[in-house]
Amino acid sequence: MNTVVTSKEDILKMSRQLIRLEGWSALNIRRVAGACGVSVGSIYNYFDSKSALVSAAVESIWREIFRRPEDRTVFQDTQACIAWIYERIEYGSGKYPGFFTLHALGFMQEDKSREKQKMQQTWQHILEELCSVLKQDSRIRADAFTEQFTAERFADILFSLMLSALLRQDYDPAAVMELVRRTLY
Repeated sequence: MNTVVTSKEDILKMSRQLIRLEGWSALNIRRVAGACGVSVGSIYNYFDSKSALVSAAVESIWREIFRRPEDRTVFQDTQACIAWIYERIEYGSGKYPGFFTLHALGFMQEDKSREKQKMQQTWQHILEELCSVLKQDSRIRADAFTEQFTAERFADILFSLMLSALLRQDYDPAAVMELVRRTLY
């Protein structure tokens, strides 16, 4: 695994690899420097503390898991969007076992506010995309949403169900898809 790295992205890539292979305990300045084939000082050129390295690694994992798909039609159809979100959750859980639960539960402490903020930003972005898809989906009945039952409220319900499935490690979107079909189409 000793490959000399020279950029912040290379360090983050190696950090993700260490997390995958050895777990979160492997993520410290010395271990990352050794894996990268550089001095500890080289890591400090990019990250001023272990906390900064962990925060950047968490953010890079979120970006990897929920990177935009090449097929943009995913964001024009509610069911395709839900399937994509579930696929990405399953991908992330497989590639980074325990990431979601450890991240959600372990970073709730005050001293981990950067990591918690990254998680909340990612979740908010997903929620906003889902809401946008609901508003653009041409298959949704014109009267599906009202002043009391808005697209935003339904997106929040759907996203809550997805987060619940994530914590249960139940990656079958069938129940959510059925809810969408019965409620909106």
